[in-house]
Amino acid sequence: MTPLAFSPRSTALDASAPSLTLADVRAAAKRVQGRILRTPTVPAPILSRLTGAEITLKLDNLQAVGSFKERGAANRLALLTQEERQRGVVAMSAGNHAQGVARHATLHGVASTIVMPLFTPLAKISGTAAWGARVVLHGDTLAEAAAHAADLALHEGMVFISPYDDYAVMAGQGTLALEMVEDGPPLDVLLVPIGGGGLISGCAIVMAELSPHTEVIGVQVAPYSALAQRMGAPAHEIGGATIAEGIAVRDVGFETRKIIAAHVSDVLVAPERSVEDAISMLAEGAKVVAEGAGAAALAGLLAHRDRFAGRRVGMPICGGNIDVRIMANVLLRGLLRDGRLLRLRMEIPDRPGVLADISARIGASGGNIIEVSHQRLFASPSVQSAQLEVMVEARDPAHAAEIERALAESYTVHRI
Repeated sequence: MTPLAFSPRSTALDASAPSLTLADVRAAAKRVQGRILRTPTVPAPILSRLTGAEITLKLDNLQAVGSFKERGAANRLALLTQEERQRGVVAMSAGNHAQGVARHATLHGVASTIVMPLFTPLAKISGTAAWGARVVLHGDTLAEAAAHAADLALHEGMVFISPYDDYAVMAGQGTLALEMVEDGPPLDVLLVPIGGGGLISGCAIVMAELSPHTEVIGVQVAPYSALAQRMGAPAHEIGGATIAEGIAVRDVGFETRKIIAAHVSDVLVAPERSVEDAISMLAEGAKVVAEGAGAAALAGLLAHRDRFAGRRVGMPICGGNIDVRIMANVLLRGLLRDGRLLRLRMEIPDRPGVLADISARIGASGGNIIEVSHQRLFASPSVQSAQLEVMVEARDPAHAAEIERALAESYTVHRI
């Protein structure tokens, strides 16, 4: 597969540099100090108990723009020459890189234009505009948005800021791993989401030098798993809808691929279901808000639990910019899958007191009624009966079955 093409492909650190070094990451850390947050590196005891691994989280969802992308953007913008500052910058992003570039361009007094694909969540579009960028919506894919951004750079003279295929951006992202090594416990594994590969490239360089015993493993979401497929994952067509739009990249970058090949031991695939489960688990078990891409590392662990049992696993929560409606839907779907949200349909006699009796039975069983739909005119086969749909919150699947049995003593009940 052909990677996304970004032009110009700049290293910004040293035009002749063959690769990224730990010294570059350390220099980036000094350069961005005070401009980004040194985010907490914390244990996650509930997640550890639920998964069987000893999990440490790096909470980069707490950055000012809600994502690790601020690290690379801050470093790259700090390296602009005076002439480049006057020309302004342009970037392509589905949201997080966009906000990082917009914020740090504004802090430096540099005009910024961000090209975002049409599928970008509204929260990320409005967040990018709020940081002072000119937002241009273009294209149904990241590739189309990237091509338009390159065209704007060419015709308007702006400096293109790659979301990942730039050594300065990679060095900035690598500061995340540098902080984890300095602030956290020793790790057996570092799990890192992969879109274009900038984060895992920077992190892998740090771990190779400072913690060589730590295995660096990437995670891609199933619809965008080109790299994993080249490493042996089942082949399928790349593309399509995903809740992890932040890593919905058709392939890794030209420069990042070199570093990944040298320093990343494996790339796992996380199905969509695992990403949703990870978002729910982080919210409930760690009190952490994560978007799909931000939860991808945990999703990879959930999809491959046996591989990480008993191991010390670090993972960045690399973004928290999730649409509120999507978050609500994910949590509700999780409750349904866990059996803690029970949807029942009943044929009931159309007479006074029946609804009160059903409510009493649910209440006596300890259930909490969330929603009721009562239809007597059209849905029921008889004028002497009515159809009732009720949604009930339960403690666990066993409790849900108990509630269902209590209702079934007097009514015909179907779980839906």
